[in-house]
Amino acid sequence: MSDKKRRSQAIAGVLCGALVVAVLVGVFFAVRDGGDEAPVASQPSATTQPAPPVPPSAVPSSAPATAAASGASGLSQEPDVQPGTGAVTAVTVKELVPGTGETVKAGQTITVNYKVINHKTGELIDSSWENGVSEPFTAQIGVGQLIPGWDQGVPGQKVGSRIQLDVPAALAYGPEKGDLRFVVDIVSAE
Repeated sequence: MSDKKRRSQAIAGVLCGALVVAVLVGVFFAVRDGGDEAPVASQPSATTQPAPPVPPSAVPSSAPATAAASGASGLSQEPDVQPGTGAVTAVTVKELVPGTGETVKAGQTITVNYKVINHKTGELIDSSWENGVSEPFTAQIGVGQLIPGWDQGVPGQKVGSRIQLDVPAALAYGPEKGDLRFVVDIVSAE
């Protein structure tokens, strides 16, 4: 085989390899920037209390929630969550924005945006909002994947609702985090 033919084959191989790499990089960025992925729920911890929601950027899921879905129902703005007064003795739900969708049932997979603070101090504990941009969170409700306060307070609410959920420490993450106040935007339930 001539040197010219070998060089031509080598150049063709390098060009094919570069094309494959370019396609893979393009697919990677297209998938990463797709915006319709949400985190999945974490498994219960060893203390038998369910773990807190996974930060939105930590674990992708194939849930079909988008920021457009929350915008369509008036939930496109990050909520301003204010602390409460007194001790929280039971899970309480207050509808802040009425939803018009289906009623959430235990066992469904929900997609939500949320913000949680310490009920008494107002200290931010966690949020699916970053710099005013929502990163929806997806989990199964009513089956022990989430804290008992969510499993009790979210079923029965309507998709498209923004609710304030006050949860006593015993039904949340324990005394170290204290009583909590969540504002939850219910984007979808399937």
